[in-house]
Amino acid sequence: MIQRVLVTGSAGRIGRAAVAAIAARGHTVVGIDIVPSPGLAPEQVFAASVLERDKLSAAIAGAECLIHLGATPDDAFYPRPASPGDIDNFEDELVPNNIVGTYRVMEAARKAGVKKVVLASSGQVIVGHRKAGNIPVQAGAPYAPRYLYACTKVFLEQLGQVYAAHHGMKVLAVRLGWCPRNPGQVAELTANPEDQDVYLSPDDAGRFFACAVDAALDRLPPFAPVYVTSRPLARERYDLGPARDLVDYEPRDSWPKDASAF
Repeated sequence: MIQRVLVTGSAGRIGRAAVAAIAARGHTVVGIDIVPSPGLAPEQVFAASVLERDKLSAAIAGAECLIHLGATPDDAFYPRPASPGDIDNFEDELVPNNIVGTYRVMEAARKAGVKKVVLASSGQVIVGHRKAGNIPVQAGAPYAPRYLYACTKVFLEQLGQVYAAHHGMKVLAVRLGWCPRNPGQVAELTANPEDQDVYLSPDDAGRFFACAVDAALDRLPPFAPVYVTSRPLARERYDLGPARDLVDYEPRDSWPKDASAF
């Protein structure tokens, strides 16, 4: 069945991949982002922040599925600098975009009657388990967030669970692996073989979101966290079973496939 799908953060690296993969399966894709979204016609893009209620409501009208990717993508400073430069981006970026923005997206989805919501979380919410060697980390593992950005993703997941319980949505919280956004992050991955096992290629990211759109509603629980990475080179660091069981996601790539294809 052809669906209308709204992708927030449609101009980002994963957003572009999701848009392309979902559209390739014949669905109608609408994007919302503060910068132009390649791959979408002008009439399919809303140039706005997810904080802009009116434009968000217009963008989501008629959508059967929401893919929420729009966010500030990480802590600006990690590890945190020593004094006198010990600052962070929590109040000025993370709270408005990742907490208030996520709330407004979920409210827009509720009001529009959207039945399937896919929220982009992060492996950073349980990174403490991976660092401790408790692998593969299971979906039910207690939160062990890396830092402030990860805390906003814990909020995102819990908000999704609340809306699933109270508003009849099916919500997937997708703990994404590491899809590098710039040459510096590629260099970090190159220097850290363990992190290469949680690499997520753009094509695999798009493949997952397309699978999630196609998954039948009656196959999904009200709420579920799932891990999504490409194929590990050495060891599976996150349990990829739930993504396979719920939406038939099978990764095809491995590090460093398309890592530098910005």
